[in-house]
Amino acid sequence: MLKVELKNTAGQVIGEVELNESIFGIEPNMSAVHSYVKAYLANQRQGTQSALTRAQVRGGGIKPWRQKGTGNARHGSTRSPQWRHGGVVFAPKPRDYRMSVNKKVKRLALKSVLSDKAANGEIIVLDGIELEAAKTREMVAILRNLGTANALIVLPEKDESVKRAAANIQKVNTTLVGTLNPYEILKHTTLILTKAALEKVEEVYEG
Repeated sequence: MLKVELKNTAGQVIGEVELNESIFGIEPNMSAVHSYVKAYLANQRQGTQSALTRAQVRGGGIKPWRQKGTGNARHGSTRSPQWRHGGVVFAPKPRDYRMSVNKKVKRLALKSVLSDKAANGEIIVLDGIELEAAKTREMVAILRNLGTANALIVLPEKDESVKRAAANIQKVNTTLVGTLNPYEILKHTTLILTKAALEKVEEVYEG
């Protein structure tokens, strides 16, 4: 039975909560994680890079010098790749880098990353996050109490106060249960979930 301490924002242990073993206690499948991360990063690429080939560079229509007798190498155009202002060899062109991963692999990758975090003691569950004001210093104080400076905070629903308070802190991000993804979890040392967010994760991803 997997259990983790339940803390408050002061860093005090006020109880413990049980983690669903089908989500937080599986054997991590690194192949699924690799497939997901590779696809995720590929899908972030805009694919708008473009350069001109020798056929597309303006000018170069006239032969720079006669074929023989000058002592120079033969050239037919000043827009060949070896010339300054020439075209690019195998020039990159706009393309779609998108890769798809099926739902089962996505779910397995997420469970694998969550299980790895749980096994390494890198999950913190809070009874809730209530801020007096959406101030960065308040979030910094909470993170200091929890003993982490690199964290992904998972919320059950939108909370502008928490989001704004964490926005200017390096290596700290917020996300919702519905947009939780393995890559973001891997980027951060600690995963912080509110109790409500944990219940929602287990409700959504169980099975």
